Amino acid sequence: MKLATIVGSVVSTMQHPTLDGRRLLLAQLLDDDRQPVGPEQVVVDLVGAGPGEEVLVLDEGSSARLLLASPAAPVRAVVVGIVDALEVSRSDG
Repeated sequence: MKLATIVGSVVSTMQHPTLDGRRLLLAQLLDDDRQPVGPEQVVVDLVGAGPGEEVLVLDEGSSARLLLASPAAPVRAVVVGIVDALEVSRSDG
């Protein structure tokens, strides 16, 4: 899983049938310091996340498709949790 922030929503007039009724969001992945890393990506929302929220993104195609119960779904990443708090422990060694 990866940490991300939701930066927008995606509107699509036509979708694959497995995505009917599901929200598509635009997520920016974050590093351990909560800084943007890499390009933004489209994710399927499974938890009701919204713009500005930090979320957990499952970015493994086969696992994401399992959560949708559709092995043929054209999906790579899904939002599986909204982050309430984050604590990062770092060692000096």
